Amino acid sequence: MQDLYGLPITCTRDSTRRAIDDFIHGFISYQPKATGIIAAADADQDCALANAYAAMLWMFLEAPVAPQKAAPYIARARTVAQGSTPREQQIIAAVDAWTRGDVPGLLKICDAITDDHPRDMATLKLAQYHLFNLGDAPGMLRAALKALPEAADIPYAHGMIAFGYEQCHLLDRAETAARHAMSLRHDEAWAHHAIAHVMLTEGRIAEGAVFLEEVAPTWAGLNSFMRSHNWWHLALFYISLGRENEVRAAFDTHVWGLAKDYSQDQVGAASLLARMEFAGIDVGERWADVADHVAARGADTVNPFLTLQYLYALSRTGRAEAETLMAAIRSRAEDDSQHDHIAWRDVALPAATGIDAHARGDWPVAIADLARALPRMAEIGGSHAQRDLFEQIHLDALVRDGRASTAQQVLEMRRTYDPDGVPLNLMLGEVYTKTGLPDLAAEARARAQATLAAAG
Repeated sequence: MQDLYGLPITCTRDSTRRAIDDFIHGFISYQPKATGIIAAADADQDCALANAYAAMLWMFLEAPVAPQKAAPYIARARTVAQGSTPREQQIIAAVDAWTRGDVPGLLKICDAITDDHPRDMATLKLAQYHLFNLGDAPGMLRAALKALPEAADIPYAHGMIAFGYEQCHLLDRAETAARHAMSLRHDEAWAHHAIAHVMLTEGRIAEGAVFLEEVAPTWAGLNSFMRSHNWWHLALFYISLGRENEVRAAFDTHVWGLAKDYSQDQVGAASLLARMEFAGIDVGERWADVADHVAARGADTVNPFLTLQYLYALSRTGRAEAETLMAAIRSRAEDDSQHDHIAWRDVALPAATGIDAHARGDWPVAIADLARALPRMAEIGGSHAQRDLFEQIHLDALVRDGRASTAQQVLEMRRTYDPDGVPLNLMLGEVYTKTGLPDLAAEARARAQATLAAAG
């Protein structure tokens, strides 16, 4: 048989083939149908590829229990792998490497697969996911560009290329690739996501809000990550525009509540609440529910970028679990047996101690420790827009510690990509007042008022 992109698969049941196609398409388009691969693998234990994909899906749980959940499926896949194609055997080996924590080994295998099979969109997506978590933006772009020209007809390939360009700061090329993806399929949510990044980075705030509002109806049937994350991006535009009611509505309706136990939904909610508070928006009692669900994760150090946001949620709400997680971060930073040891030791640990100090109101320590980590935050993964949370925590500590001159420098640099943002300019007004520059304070406040007036 062949999968939906014409690649040979070893499969005897048509129902399993359909489930494999649903997994591949659901995975790259963020549709819930991808989860059907679990039942298909259980029903067809002799299909190695179906079981490898089921193991892969479990690993995307991004939780300490994920390898345990994936284990029986990857064991089945290995048992019956001998009769599979070489590509399928490579996929099994890649997922097996992931379950063992061997991400460099996984990436090496993915590279070999996409060299020979540029239409293998699932393997490309898997590679981009891990390269993203390592902060390897050029690697993300290189992996995606290998899809051309063979996969030029697949919109999702162009969406992945667009995000690779954006993470490399090649914004014009990113938008071109994303627009092309949309010309092939208007509802390509990852292309929408890439354009959101471009517009945020270029300070096209009002335009970005209009664009995302226009395409938002197409996200309704997507999985919780893609729906909540694209709405998270729209909420960032709302914050800049001073549209506080829309921010709260986006949080309550689309960002939090779709899959409260899922890692990405939790960090999206936590980071949005933090940004809302830094912008002076009243979040009411919203922190409590988010912190309850984060606390249930325990000492989760699967991914440093995620862990730091779990820590912020727990620290911000004064949860005792914050101390447990902080201890786990220190232990993880001391473990030199893992491929990402340096990122944990040199970046995640000082960022964590800075976050912990911020929660305790120890502004000097928060400022010093976050300043150590910020220049290298890309090493723990996440996008530019997501990592900006840590910049904002640092800025908040500067302001609270009365370091107005330093805060002025940071704020004016931020204004290069958010020139008329309401919270930013109101903060600048306060800083310029404290530094004895009333005319500049008045100009900043006037920019904020003009944005509010334009937004209605």
